[in-house]
Amino acid sequence: MSLARIGALGPQLRGWFTGRRLVIGIPYFWLLVFFLLPFLILAKISVSEMETVHFKDLITYSDGLLRLTLKLGNYVFITEDELYWRTYLASLKYAAATTVLCLAIGYPFAYFMARARSSVQPALLMLVMLPFWTSFLLRVYSWKGLLSENGWVADALIAVGADHLLAAAGLIPAAGKLMHTPFSLVLGMVYTYLPFMILPLYGNLAKLDLRLLEAAADLGATPWVAFWKVTVPLSKAGIIAGSMLVFIPCVGEYVIPELLGGPETMMIGRTMWDEFFSNNDWPMASAVAVVMILLILVPLAIFNKYQAEAQERGR
Repeated sequence: MSLARIGALGPQLRGWFTGRRLVIGIPYFWLLVFFLLPFLILAKISVSEMETVHFKDLITYSDGLLRLTLKLGNYVFITEDELYWRTYLASLKYAAATTVLCLAIGYPFAYFMARARSSVQPALLMLVMLPFWTSFLLRVYSWKGLLSENGWVADALIAVGADHLLAAAGLIPAAGKLMHTPFSLVLGMVYTYLPFMILPLYGNLAKLDLRLLEAAADLGATPWVAFWKVTVPLSKAGIIAGSMLVFIPCVGEYVIPELLGGPETMMIGRTMWDEFFSNNDWPMASAVAVVMILLILVPLAIFNKYQAEAQERGR
């Protein structure tokens, strides 16, 4: 190619690397490399047949024939085995309970932070992010000591009789037994993921136009009515973002159920661990992971579709 031709291509190449294309292209490239490609590798393993430490090729060519071999038995087995459905449902149940509790606790806290004096807000933000300065594993493991016999939290709950209420609600098997129960599992997940709910809510509520609340008050709305009719609808984006940030990692959580949960709190993360490292059945573990990802992505895609349609109708 001549130098003149290369020089003529210069403006065209620069046009491709404009700021807009870079801003849009870099996140898509990141998703392609760090999400789509690993997911495709996982999907490939899930339909492969394993022999010792290797996987058979999906596409083979011999005697002039091109063969595509997909092993779907792992997915069929998931639909037939009750263990997998129970762990999937348990994961969704505990993730939903954690999300609701984080929203119930985090919304008042985020609202208070957004309405606090500007000089106090940085200190409140630091308090929310302070747990991240300590190892995640260390923070979860500390709850074992707090909830075990003679632990501070366990002694406080027993002293006020809260353990009897938890036992009556079925969250613990008996009064005084707080560890390795659904209660300890959900408590650990709420403690861990609460900042992921507070921060998006705070960012949304801090931008709320207070003149809308003043207008509602001028029209006769009480503070409670103004909160439900104005503040909550306008903070819906923060509620959705915080809920997704909590719910999605909770579904596949492994460390917290392993340290704080018990046999009756089996979640899909522990099932995948057993398939990968105990049974050494990588195709089965990959199939379990693919189904878990689809259980999360399909509802999210449907929800985003309806959200986009609702926004279009609102314009």
